[in-house]
Amino acid sequence: MAGVVVVVVGLAFGVLGGEYSMIDRWKLNQQVDAEREQVRRLQREIDSLTAVADALESDSATIERAARENLGMLREGEMLYRVEGPVDSDSVGIVQ
Repeated sequence: MAGVVVVVVGLAFGVLGGEYSMIDRWKLNQQVDAEREQVRRLQREIDSLTAVADALESDSATIERAARENLGMLREGEMLYRVEGPVDSDSVGIVQ
């Protein structure tokens, strides 16, 4: 009988107690899995940004697109037409 009690107490201590109980190990494993997933997500983002940077350094079509979209640059002889949507009376501030 005493042997059974010792075994039960030992198992309980292993699962619930001690510096690194089974519960602590389970929580740490979950945290490690979450951190690994974040590392994978960040690595995909790095790969994507590296591909964009490489294209901006070497691909003339990508360079031109970026200059047009981000800097509003035009080729010689081109004209820029800006088309805006209808003006909403609320955004103009008309008081009725």
